[in-house]
Amino acid sequence: MVYKVLMVCLGNICRSPTAEAVLRERALQMGFGRALEVDSAGTGDWHLGHPADARSQRTAAAKGYDLSRCRSRLVNQSDFDYFDQILAMDRRNLADLQAQASFAYQNKIALLRSYSLPCASENGVEDSLRIDDLDVPDPYAGGPEGFDRVLQLIEDAVDGFLQHLVQHSRLSK
Repeated sequence: MVYKVLMVCLGNICRSPTAEAVLRERALQMGFGRALEVDSAGTGDWHLGHPADARSQRTAAAKGYDLSRCRSRLVNQSDFDYFDQILAMDRRNLADLQAQASFAYQNKIALLRSYSLPCASENGVEDSLRIDDLDVPDPYAGGPEGFDRVLQLIEDAVDGFLQHLVQHSRLSK
């Protein structure tokens, strides 16, 4: 059985294509390539049909992720039925998805960073993330350091998400 995941951000040119590529690559590295289908979409229509932002592509490529096949598209109603899990990059997109989805599909929608692995604090005690820390910030209007930070946050969350899928027997090789 193939588990299907949709990554969602605003314009579908920075965060969600990055998350799509990271999840696809990490799943392949773990031997789950055939067990997982990944796509991305946006809640806004500004960049429909455009490739991923060049800055996102450069940042991702530097760490071995390929965003070249990603093209911006809008979330549509059939996505709620088709995908097993829909992961939003921030609370704004989460709210937009929840408003679009019928009650039957609400349980499929979550924030990607809700799967982030716990952070170790200075004293070695694990700190859980607060709800206001769960957004993957939009790097579009910022500089290169924003794209680096986004990739780091996404890698951590994807690792936690894959760990969750394995622990709950949603993925098998």
